[in-house]
Amino acid sequence: MTSTAFELTPPDLGPWRAGNTGTEGVWRFDSGLPGPHVMLSALVHGNELCGAWALRGLLEAGVRPARGTLTLAWCNLEAFDRFDARDHDASRFVDEDLNRQWIAERIAEGGTRERRRAAALQPFVESADWLLDLHSMHEPSPPLCLTGLQPRNLALARQMRSPEHVVVDAGHKDGVRMRDFGRFGAAHAQAADTRSLLIECGFHGDPASVDVARDQCLRFLVAAGVLSDEAAQAQLPGWKQPDAARQWALHVTGPVVAKSERFRFTEPFTGLELIPAAGTVIGDNDGESVVTPYDDCVLVMPSTRQARAGVTVVRFARREALG
Repeated sequence: MTSTAFELTPPDLGPWRAGNTGTEGVWRFDSGLPGPHVMLSALVHGNELCGAWALRGLLEAGVRPARGTLTLAWCNLEAFDRFDARDHDASRFVDEDLNRQWIAERIAEGGTRERRRAAALQPFVESADWLLDLHSMHEPSPPLCLTGLQPRNLALARQMRSPEHVVVDAGHKDGVRMRDFGRFGAAHAQAADTRSLLIECGFHGDPASVDVARDQCLRFLVAAGVLSDEAAQAQLPGWKQPDAARQWALHVTGPVVAKSERFRFTEPFTGLELIPAAGTVIGDNDGESVVTPYDDCVLVMPSTRQARAGVTVVRFARREALG
């Protein structure tokens, strides 16, 4: 079994923490030339360190956009400040999950530290055309790219040629993710030029998650056209990893939402298990059996670490080979 020891240390943000925008943790660089506004975000959850390392690396390398604008954002710094590897789940957020607050009305209501932080970040997210949101996972599992439902994002994931597994999903019942906010989740013509991906880089505490985060940053910047491939690899040597040998689209058909903190799986699932037969019992949801709804059902991000009423504990998906 893959280790769940937390081996990744938190980065010292030091002089980089202040940012250059007047909003703590947010950096913005404008090339002065026409092009997309590309935003890379990390620390939406305070215990997801890989993206924080990647953004610090971009700043240390002096990466600047050849065209368009580049924004780098460390998002939930208050939660990050509470990080303790011995109880890392406790620093996921302070009051509530920042990645469920991305509804304009909810942000405007305020009342929690996460909603106030979302309000501070909102102008940057609203002005961005391309968004890469870097995350990590509760359980040891291969990396995932989450595209949302818009076909333009699935096409981008194929263009980037990594990671192997691409999740096509509608998000969560308990709130909207940043990657789905506003134009990013829309299908109308004014949103056609937007792209947004959320990358789950592996287990929170695995140092290899940093390699994934760095690789995805490089690929995204090149795909957006703010850096050439040659410039990116020259400025960020060793960041690009091999392409995936193949890619699979995992089309999520529905979530399993916990009725209480008593939700339990029948086995120690960690993700991407392919369950051959429909009707296979995989868990107990406070006395109700949870069964797979169809043959060859893939389990996406199963975890009970945050289980409580209303929280998604696993998603079911159909697998499709990408050409």
